[in-house]
Amino acid sequence: MTRKVDVCIIGAGSAGMYATGQVARHTKDFVLVNAGPLGTTCARVGCMPSKVLIQAADDLAHSRHFATEGIHGAEHLKASIPEVLAHVRKMRDGFASGPAGKARKIGEHGKLVEGEARFVAPDTIEVGGERIAAKAFVIAAGSRPVVPQAWIDTFGTGRLLTTETLFEQEDLPGEIAVLGMGAIGLEMGQALSRLGIRVVGVDMAETIAGLTDDGVSYPAIALMREEFEVWLGAPAELEPAEDGRIRVRAGEKETVVDKVLVALGRRPNIDRLNIEATGVELDSRGIPVFDRHTMRIGETNLFIAGDVNGERQLLHEAADEGRIAGWNAGSLAKGEPLRRFRRKVPLGVVFCDPNIATVGETFAQLDATLVEDEGFVVGERDFSTQARARVMQANRGILHVYARKSDGLILGAEMCIPRAEHMAHHIAWAMERGMTIAEMIALPYYHPVLEEGLQNALHDAYSQLDDSAKVDGIPDVPFE
Repeated sequence: MTRKVDVCIIGAGSAGMYATGQVARHTKDFVLVNAGPLGTTCARVGCMPSKVLIQAADDLAHSRHFATEGIHGAEHLKASIPEVLAHVRKMRDGFASGPAGKARKIGEHGKLVEGEARFVAPDTIEVGGERIAAKAFVIAAGSRPVVPQAWIDTFGTGRLLTTETLFEQEDLPGEIAVLGMGAIGLEMGQALSRLGIRVVGVDMAETIAGLTDDGVSYPAIALMREEFEVWLGAPAELEPAEDGRIRVRAGEKETVVDKVLVALGRRPNIDRLNIEATGVELDSRGIPVFDRHTMRIGETNLFIAGDVNGERQLLHEAADEGRIAGWNAGSLAKGEPLRRFRRKVPLGVVFCDPNIATVGETFAQLDATLVEDEGFVVGERDFSTQARARVMQANRGILHVYARKSDGLILGAEMCIPRAEHMAHHIAWAMERGMTIAEMIALPYYHPVLEEGLQNALHDAYSQLDDSAKVDGIPDVPFE
């Protein structure tokens, strides 16, 4: 017996839940299929528990400034790792309960099917022996941590941690290697180090956190190395040590640690869906080729959203993709025309200290399409002397803003500065409005605030623009 519905959403993570909301605007005849725990990757094992751990680590780290402010006794402060982890889990459970509750509410109406979905035809999946046919599908099956099978075979999962297991630990050992210095690895590496664990971070890349601008990445690497060992430029090799621990080698360097946190990225779960049964075109990674403005796979009845498409594995992107895919899947099922949606300015934040953030086009992307000193300019602000940052005793890092030389249009930014999570939003919002350097300079800036550092970088960029891109008079004061 085959169950027939208008739309089937595969995955109850962030993308799937946002898709469900849009599908419901078109039809009530849908099902949500989910494998694994409810509550979304972000709330359960990603964004939220990691930020709770980071907050605890940052609170402790800030105590190193107490003596200079006339506050004494900080030398007696230390972290109880079991209590910190218990706090993380308590907060995590609260965050995860919201989306999990929404999914269960859908289940109360008979629209939640729990189990692994596999396509058996372009318009049919099988879940636990039941077949479900739909006029349209939203594939939002999420992702999972990348861990080489050879390492699992050698060390098992007890000594190899991922974000799926890190926050479930009752305690942590004294020495941990973190493999991968992207967002997750960098955040967790610094946090664990600040909590008193010896950390060695390893990445085969020459940079960290996806930075492509040497003027930002070199200072950022130096700042991270002040807090824990960071080895770059060579892949990690693991082997059992004589004392039963894990020996980590990277190039000419090696160390022995108790456990390894593997943060090598996330693998889309598309390989678990038997997508081949749909006959869709796959790219070199085995991911269906899709239109990112409709989220539609070719001319099929399939739409793909979130981590599973391997493009921008971030919650706000998953939410937007889920909305787009859900709207268009519902439209297709009802015979209505599809819509093309404009995608927002790319925005990424790494919550290390100082924050690392990228907005819009990176330096590498611009360098590949425009010629520096001819096509785009770089406005810089060194935050080591920024007034508000000095008051906060957080005066570290560099901000670079990129703009088109001919007209001052803001193109992007890379930064490693205090509170970059906020500064990046200011720039992204300006880019969404198509603002120029002169127009952003003309906005109000209070004193003393960190945003004055952005104002300085904008002025630096403005001074390098073509004369035709400059305005008459003082750009800080807008004309009527």
